[in-house]
Amino acid sequence: MTTIVSMLRGVNVGGHNQIKMDALRSLCESLALRNPQTYVQSGNVVFATNERNLTRVGERIEDAIEKKLGFRPGVILRTASELKGVVARNPFAKRNEVHPGKLLVVFLNEKPGQDDCALLQRVKAADEEVRADGREIYLYFPNGAGRSKLFAATGRLKKSGTSRNWNTVTKLLEMAEGLEPTG
Repeated sequence: MTTIVSMLRGVNVGGHNQIKMDALRSLCESLALRNPQTYVQSGNVVFATNERNLTRVGERIEDAIEKKLGFRPGVILRTASELKGVVARNPFAKRNEVHPGKLLVVFLNEKPGQDDCALLQRVKAADEEVRADGREIYLYFPNGAGRSKLFAATGRLKKSGTSRNWNTVTKLLEMAEGLEPTG
């Protein structure tokens, strides 16, 4: 049994692609995903599965949402172990001044290429910082993401992804670890 964290891309934003979290839990149960638990309204769900092909799990979720609700959000998946690694690799972890609500992780389906990294490095954004590591990009916005040039630039990446703030990332890890088998 593997514990998975699923993050939907572009749901419940600006009144578009609406999905209620109880409907998302029910949808996951209908796909035989075990003990689905949602967190906040941005399409986060943690569940357990015996399926080893995570690409197939993501496609099944996308297909089911499209069939039931008429839109197809991207689905980004991480195992509990992978999410634990994301937290452990936080390049800002030792900096006390970094507020968790102003630290964002962009989760990508695949590792960003040199072009993507170069695009983000060229952005001139006062006080904002970016670090890429594996399939994640860590963004720090001391003045918030609302007017951030770096955050806006992530929309031009060639890889599909979704972002979550640090508070959400650590809460999803806590939930995933709670579903992990013990012993």
